[in-house]
Amino acid sequence: MEFPRLQLQEAITIQTLISFHYFEYAKGFVFDGEQHDFWELLYVDKGEVEVRADDHIHTLSQGSMIFHKPEEFHTVHVRHEHKPPNLIVISFECKSEAMSHLENKIVALGDRERNMLSLIIQEGFQAFLPPFDRPSEHQLERNPNAPFASEQMIQAYLEALLITLIRNQQQPAASTDPSKYKQSSLQKEKAEQRLVQQIMAYLKDNLGQSLTQDQLCQTFHLGKSRLKELFQSQMQTGVLETFKALKIEQAKTFIREGRYNFTEIAAMLGYASIHYFSRDFKKTVGMSPSDYAKSVKARLP
Repeated sequence: MEFPRLQLQEAITIQTLISFHYFEYAKGFVFDGEQHDFWELLYVDKGEVEVRADDHIHTLSQGSMIFHKPEEFHTVHVRHEHKPPNLIVISFECKSEAMSHLENKIVALGDRERNMLSLIIQEGFQAFLPPFDRPSEHQLERNPNAPFASEQMIQAYLEALLITLIRNQQQPAASTDPSKYKQSSLQKEKAEQRLVQQIMAYLKDNLGQSLTQDQLCQTFHLGKSRLKELFQSQMQTGVLETFKALKIEQAKTFIREGRYNFTEIAAMLGYASIHYFSRDFKKTVGMSPSDYAKSVKARLP
């Protein structure tokens, strides 16, 4: 018996990857601009930034993504009134006609799209060797210890992200579910995601405090084992480790803003002394606060 084969159609295919960057810019940073024959996406992971695309100037805030089409001249400027940004910039070659749907587009990413982008970043950090924060360096160097098929995972996630964004642009009519599948497990997962998002928002609102696990359990009416299970499932780390990481991210932003000294930053983030702050900062970032400040200044033109 012969089985017919169906050749799968590919609407979006990524041929090559040109650059993979994660930038943390200080106020006043200016990238004079470039023009090239491949696509580039820029996503604002945090803060604000001014982007020029040919003759159009846009101010992008957290959660926004812009696509630069081939041969489009583009620049980046962090004005002094902006909150210092964290930017994800990925350049790639794609000849698929469907990419025309993303020309001259600025899109706001939802939870699903942000999760896809997060998977791309996680794979990229493992697939390639640093540095990831130098605008002038586009030569990707493979990590000899990269997980199996990490580059293919980047390709698959990136193609899935682009397809999802194009679908969002087309705004298809909502389809009905004739079989009315049970959604109990999906609903449970969404409820857990919402709860973790609420806890994350609470942590971000209380970065100046020294919160304990007991306090969080009491606030959200959870047992310790349940709280641990939620964060391991949704964040792949513990809640207190997440809280500490949020503090350090805020510290990096304060340092890039340049308005406070290290002692003031430590106090604002609930540290009992600058010693404990410096210890946690170096453990997380890989360099001391003063070295990080020097590296930020070195990136300024």
